[in-house]
Formats: sequence, structure tokens, C-alpha cells
Amino acid sequence: MTLSPISIVVPVLNEGQHIECTLTLLGPLRERGVEVIVVDGASNDDTVARATPLADLVIHAPCGRARQMNAGAAIAQGKLLLFLHADTSLPPDADGLIRQALAGGGLWGRFDVRILGRHPMLKVIAVLMNWRSRLTGIATGDQTIFVRREAFELVDGFPDQPLMEDIELSRRLRSLATPICLAQSATTSGRRWESRGLWRTIILMWWLRWRYWRGDSAQQLAKAYR
Repeated sequence: MTLSPISIVVPVLNEGQHIECTLTLLGPLRERGVEVIVVDGASNDDTVARATPLADLVIHAPCGRARQMNAGAAIAQGKLLLFLHADTSLPPDADGLIRQALAGGGLWGRFDVRILGRHPMLKVIAVLMNWRSRLTGIATGDQTIFVRREAFELVDGFPDQPLMEDIELSRRLRSLATPICLAQSATTSGRRWESRGLWRTIILMWWLRWRYWRGDSAQQLAKAYR
């Protein structure tokens, strides 16, 4: 049986401190034929220089995670797409897990997430994120969304908005099929929670999600997030 090729799209902006580690961990997947595309949104540090030797392609796109991920998907060779944050790492056998998960005709899915950091509440946050995702069928970018190309194109990819692009993509994909929720964990950095304050960040994110559910625009929410 021919294995479907996988392309991993990594949007970056000033990720010089993290990108080498992220891409080095993807090395074994590249050796097994997985394509890795880094999409830079006008970094002013050494992100591009550090990423170039460790990726199949490094391209430039207008700044904005949704725009960058769409740009990467547009040139990707794979029939299966995975979107990976620059501070997140995949399970070592992620390629096999994805192919196995979608072998039965599934269209999209995500991994559970584990959050690295000093605060013990980060473990609780990860558990709640994974539980909420299973309950609602909504995935976040930290959970590394993977999707068949035809499904991604059918919903017109990520919406061109500055925040909640992962939530909106999940909503659109959920209208096509229930997501496959893999129990194996992607590991992401807790820097967002620790730099902004853990409880402050939890409250802020829940408030923003509630406002988005109410119908507030992503543009309004992006201003509040900043």
C-alpha cells in the first residue's frame, strides 16, 4: 500500500530561540519522507538562517499565523497536512499515527497536548484542553491539527483573521466530519502562560473564547489579546 505523503507547515515570527530545536526533532520524520515547510512572517532575528538548513523549504508570507499556514499549505506536496507551532514538538512516530488515524476514511484530527513549564497547574490546563476538545470537536493550534488536503481546500483553509483561526477552522472541518482525537501527546511550551501570568492568561483566553462564541469579531479579540 502506498503511504500518503505528509507535509508539516510551521509558521514562525522571531523564533530564533526555539526553531532549531523544533526542526531538529522533525529530522527523523524528514528521513521517512515527511516534508517540512517553514513560513516566515517577516522575522527580524535569525529565525530564517537557523531554519533553512533544517527544513525542506523556507518561504516568506504576510505576517499572520493564518496567512502563513495557508501559504505553506498552498505549496506543500503532501496529501496530508499538519500545522505545527514553532514551540511544539510531535510524538516521534507522528507520521505513522496520522496515517493510521486517517486510514479508515477520517478527514482530520489532532493530538492531545502536554504543556511544559514550572507551574504544576500547566498539567491541569492540558488535561482540561484535551477534555474540552473531545467534548466539543474543536481543536487548538497547540494540539497540532492534521487534515487531508481535500478537506482543507473544501473549507477554504484557515480564515484570514488575526486570532481564533484554529477555532474557526475546526468549526468548518467539524461540519464535514468528527475529528479524530489522538491520545498521544504533542508537547508545547508553557511560555505563554508563564510570561503573562498563569491565572491571568487562563481567564483572558476563556473570556476571549466566550466573546468569540457570542459573535465578536476576531479583529476585536486580537486587540484585547494584545
